[in-house]
Amino acid sequence: MMTRLGLLLLLVLACMRPAHAHKPSDSHLVLDVQGAEVEGRWDIALRDLDAAIGLDLDGDGALTWGEVRARHGAIAAYALSRLAVSGDGQACRLSAREQLVDRHTDGAYTVLRFHAACARPIRALDLDYRLLFDIDPQHKGLLRLGRTGTVQSAIFGNDHQRQRFIPATASRLGQFLDYLRNGAWHIWIGYDHILFLLSLLLPAVLLRHEGQWRAAPAFRTAAVDVVRIVTAFTLAHSLTLSLATLQLVSLPSRWVESLIAASVAVAALNNLWPLEALRRWAAAFVFGLLHGFGFASVLADLGLAGQSQALALVGFNVGVELGQLAIVALFLPLAYHLRATAFYRRMVLTGGSAGIALLAMVWLVERAFAPLLAPPGG
Repeated sequence: MMTRLGLLLLLVLACMRPAHAHKPSDSHLVLDVQGAEVEGRWDIALRDLDAAIGLDLDGDGALTWGEVRARHGAIAAYALSRLAVSGDGQACRLSAREQLVDRHTDGAYTVLRFHAACARPIRALDLDYRLLFDIDPQHKGLLRLGRTGTVQSAIFGNDHQRQRFIPATASRLGQFLDYLRNGAWHIWIGYDHILFLLSLLLPAVLLRHEGQWRAAPAFRTAAVDVVRIVTAFTLAHSLTLSLATLQLVSLPSRWVESLIAASVAVAALNNLWPLEALRRWAAAFVFGLLHGFGFASVLADLGLAGQSQALALVGFNVGVELGQLAIVALFLPLAYHLRATAFYRRMVLTGGSAGIALLAMVWLVERAFAPLLAPPGG
């Protein structure tokens, strides 16, 4: 009984997550070291800043360019108070410059340019990143650090706020592991990806016979179906993740995010009204191509080049696959154990699929039609 309640609770919690489901909170920090000077660009999501310091001055639920511009001073003070830059152990003085608004794959971001003046030419650069961790412990800071023709990358998290960068001792393995962890974290926090995968996997422990769902006769039958689905999804999203990250193919982010939401709805609705002609492994491959573009969104804004780009791509993709396999490893034994029960067929398959479809349609409307920032002058 407790196992059943646990599975039901998992589905309920999944359906209660916020509608902004695809891309978790992150910011993009680009630094260029030139001797004793550091030029910085910091892209921070307006939705995160609104939660932290309040940007919606009239409380109407829609941000305008005028409201953001009126808070430029507060944005700069808030952000720079949560970043410390040191050169060879001595603190550098930070000063804010102009601010703009830019659109990333998941919405509007403020672009804060700033300058760090250090006492002498920098060899060891220390960064202490504390943005948003007090209100969102899962926030990530994505760093691109350039100097003298080299590029380094790193990911800041609540448990990894302070990092040192020395060109001669930069660890490729450390960067790879950073992106591997971020890929696994991204699939676990990317609720639309999880729900799409679960929608395809829910019927894997069942067979359709004369219009009714019946328990699969053997674990091997269910496992083979799962392997087909996961393999098709992996091949598809790995392909488009690579193409998008290498900037060989680019699609409008609003289209991608909207179609990802639609794919979740289609997969869930097919569990309620199955189409005999629709093979779930084929749906996993076709829709997986879209999800690959979604996965690429977290890497696209970094602008990595050369080896850093390849390292980020491989590490992130491996992390996504490990995170995905962890989901399957948790799901399959439990679903197989419950497959013959009315609870699984009615509450998990039917009720869960209906809840997922409803949530996906909310995402679809939000992503396709809801503007994130009114035009300048609004």
